[in-house]
Amino acid sequence: MFESCHSDQEFSGKATLRGGFLYFCPGSTLSVWEVSMRSSPRSLPYFDILLEQLQQGDETVRQVFGRHVHWGYWSSPETADGSARDFSLAAERLAQQVYAGARVQENDSLLDVGCGFGGTIASLNESYGALQLTGLNIDSRQLDRARQEVKPRANNRIAFVAGDACRMPIPDASMDVVLAVECIFHFPSRRDFFHEARRVLRPGGRLSLSDFVPIAVYRFLQRGFSAAGEAFVAGTYGRVDSCVTLADYRALAAEAGFTLTEQRDVTRNTLPTYPVVRDVFARAGNHPAARATAAVGLLSKLGGLRYRILHFSVAE
Repeated sequence: MFESCHSDQEFSGKATLRGGFLYFCPGSTLSVWEVSMRSSPRSLPYFDILLEQLQQGDETVRQVFGRHVHWGYWSSPETADGSARDFSLAAERLAQQVYAGARVQENDSLLDVGCGFGGTIASLNESYGALQLTGLNIDSRQLDRARQEVKPRANNRIAFVAGDACRMPIPDASMDVVLAVECIFHFPSRRDFFHEARRVLRPGGRLSLSDFVPIAVYRFLQRGFSAAGEAFVAGTYGRVDSCVTLADYRALAAEAGFTLTEQRDVTRNTLPTYPVVRDVFARAGNHPAARATAAVGLLSKLGGLRYRILHFSVAE
């Protein structure tokens, strides 16, 4: 039974059921009929906190996380002033850093996986024209906000679609660019995601993402991480897999049919994020979340976790 239906155009062509969704591919555009999901959204406690604060009209949370829900990027970290306004600009810059490496151009079809509140889609919508933009997320609450906040401009077309990153309701070879901004650590399987990204990309397609990537020694220590430690982080950020090294990424890419074309370590440029996010959680009265954020920040400062932006292209 259909739960909902949304489309910006008339449907034509053959319909196919995939991943719990009925989709059409009329020409070069994508239209989606959403049907009941087979799996429930994964637990992401920090989104529960943010959505509650947004509903209560918290202006600081709106500035910090009302558009983008990821870390910030400062070209000169020493200039960060800790304000909500400064952080919102930095979060915008981080999204731009990720999609700039994907060489986005007019008439591209672009898929943003784990799109959150639609911030990256909004940024692309404001910066380019004649794009087909699709945001994919497993949490309907996030998609509801994205649909409310992001409206197409400059001859762009925008669709927000519910679905699993490892089982995308997207037609084969329908995208020029796939993005995953600071979300891949939540996915059930990076391997499955890479294969799905390759499936939906056209020849010459590009994949760009950002992730917390451990150094090899830290990954060894992580494997001995106690269940209590894992629960400490999961209590705020949900299921997080930060055990995939840069070498692992190269292997995953090669197996799925990608080439790693560029990687940048921007850890230093993201460090001013941690006190801002910690304070947001503390103001909300969630001190465990504030402590978990501070712990991740310490690991990054010590060099165990590196924040990297990775760009891949479909192998020739």
